Amino acid sequence: NKKSKPQPPSADDVAVPEDTFLTKLHQEFSELSSRLADEDDVERDEDDADDTILPQGASDMGTEAMLRFLKAKLRVMQEEVDRLVHENHKKEDDLKLMSQRLKDVEEERNRLLRTNTAQQQQIEKHKKMSEEVKGKSDSLETQLSALKKELDQMKRNQKQQQSSQSATEVRLNRALEEIEKYREELSRAKNTSKDAHDTDKKRLEQLLSENKKLEKQKNELMSGFKKQMKLIDVLKRQKVGG
Repeated sequence: NKKSKPQPPSADDVAVPEDTFLTKLHQEFSELSSRLADEDDVERDEDDADDTILPQGASDMGTEAMLRFLKAKLRVMQEEVDRLVHENHKKEDDLKLMSQRLKDVEEERNRLLRTNTAQQQQIEKHKKMSEEVKGKSDSLETQLSALKKELDQMKRNQKQQQSSQSATEVRLNRALEEIEKYREELSRAKNTSKDAHDTDKKRLEQLLSENKKLEKQKNELMSGFKKQMKLIDVLKRQKVGG
């Protein structure tokens, strides 16, 4: 009886090698061991065994020697598959961990982007306020200039306009106080906007750099994972295909 050659492993076999590959491997060697236990079956399948997994000169080996050889070979193959499956699981765990870290960084980046948007709105608001304050300051500067001219004129007519001069000086002092007040507000608004913008910009740059590094690590893990799966698939084709 010539045993038909097994079909190549499917994509499902690759996805869960510990379930399908080892099951097929055990079935294959179980069937072979049963046949070798029967001397008549050994004689009928001798040529087939020579063509598959037995070494050269296997025809001179006794049944027990063949069984010992096959069991030893099965142990070696199973240990190798178990090692690869263990490494594959570790790669999967590392990939999940990196994916979670990447997800956390993405969430943090999105949060900072939202915060940055809010800060930009605040900056625009402060900018608008600064422009308004500057407009008022310019207006007061113009008024101050006019008042100074008026004061000079009043000084030349001091005797005739003593009462008017006193009122103008009061207006001038108030105008100077208002100008100083708006100058301080303008300075505070500029400092607040600059500090907020610099802090968010630095944090965003750090987040983008870390995100790029995690993307690179994820790609490296994916590459190693794919290579590991290809190696398991090759072993399956060599062992199960035999």
